[in-house]
Amino acid sequence: MASVQSIEVRRFMRYTSKNFPSPIFSRSIGYCMVLRFTRLRLVLGSLFILSAIYFLTSQNTALPGEEGVIVAFGDSLTAGYGISSDEAYPALLAKKLNAAGYRYRVINAGVSGETTAGGLRRLDWILKNRPDIVILELGANDGLRGLDLGEMKKNLAKMISRFQEEGVRVVLAGMKIPPNYGKAYTQEFENTYVELAEKYGIALIPFFLEGVASKPFLNQRDGLHPTAKGYQIILDHIWPVIEEVVQSEPVGIK
Repeated sequence: MASVQSIEVRRFMRYTSKNFPSPIFSRSIGYCMVLRFTRLRLVLGSLFILSAIYFLTSQNTALPGEEGVIVAFGDSLTAGYGISSDEAYPALLAKKLNAAGYRYRVINAGVSGETTAGGLRRLDWILKNRPDIVILELGANDGLRGLDLGEMKKNLAKMISRFQEEGVRVVLAGMKIPPNYGKAYTQEFENTYVELAEKYGIALIPFFLEGVASKPFLNQRDGLHPTAKGYQIILDHIWPVIEEVVQSEPVGIK
């Protein structure tokens, strides 16, 4: 800094000696201008550093050891239809993560009756929560209503792609449906999840309701929505997939 300042002083001295008759006056002017210029450079440099820090911390990244955010994004199976919120799988997952030493906040973003089209419309709201991981559990209502599977696949693909663009890890929850609309429709529905997981290189839960579906004592009277006990089994089933993704993240580890 001293060498830079001395060079600047000499430059200003030459300028002021030509324009001001008094050597004392010219030196004073020169030194004052140099000091102001140097201070200005320091202020601008500090502002640049602060701006860089703000930019980095405003991105969807976190430092190791900080609390991470998981958004459970789905339909009534995520929302916990027919049971209390603390019995649904997102609440159970939060407790299990904490017990295992992972610092994550789990947000239940399940909406009963949600289709993939509805999920796509909610995408911006989901991203406002700044998730590190999203568990995407959608499509069951599309299949049960016999909706176009091509559109369902496009909707899921758009959501996955958007999440990845924002640096969010995605866990895709695969689903199965009864063969009400024929074998071809049922098979295409199931294949959709496998194909998307392979295409985008994301973690896949092959069947979200594994060990619970079609078992009356683990489901409510409608035969579709799990009981509190059923959700305990779901959590045990999906935990290995979720933990593997959690372990690969730099956040949420004590």
